[in-house]
Amino acid sequence: MHSALHPDLARILRALTAATPTPAPRDEPFHEAAVALVLHPLDDGLEALFIKRATREGDPWSGQIALPGGRRNADEPTLLLTAIRETYEEIGVDLATNGVLLGELDELRPRSPLLPPIVVRPYVFAVADRPEFVLSEEVAEAFWTPLGEVFSPERRQEITIHFPGINMKRSAIGVGDHVIWGMTEHILRTFEGHWR
Repeated sequence: MHSALHPDLARILRALTAATPTPAPRDEPFHEAAVALVLHPLDDGLEALFIKRATREGDPWSGQIALPGGRRNADEPTLLLTAIRETYEEIGVDLATNGVLLGELDELRPRSPLLPPIVVRPYVFAVADRPEFVLSEEVAEAFWTPLGEVFSPERRQEITIHFPGINMKRSAIGVGDHVIWGMTEHILRTFEGHWR
């Protein structure tokens, strides 16, 4: 199956296979989670799948642009299965059947007191065809964006995030009407080195 990969996907597979992802520290307390960076070939490059999280009370990532994924269940033997299950539950995309695993990226562990203690492992998948989306109540929107746009220098910006009692400046990526920042932006920056 790998031999039939789009040349850009094959290059990413080689880069990820040659790299050793850095694990995040697992000092207590922490939860584990996984996300899926799903890629689809175009005639002139690749596009990536993003979701917009639904606005929900008590969700620290409410309304943000993200990658499909979520928290590991206690009975799940691997974080890879978490990424596959969460992608199916959130947007109806079956990566176990229709996806090709290209590799994984460095884990993240935000140390912000504004976020829960969580370790996130990103996995990179490819799909040959654009699947239909079936959105869960946790997801307001799912959309594709060319990687050339995501990583264009013109798309980079700095935003101010407003939290109760504090304003924080963060690097971000503007894509259409959407702004990608936080962990998703960090994951994309890590991935960019394997994409180029």
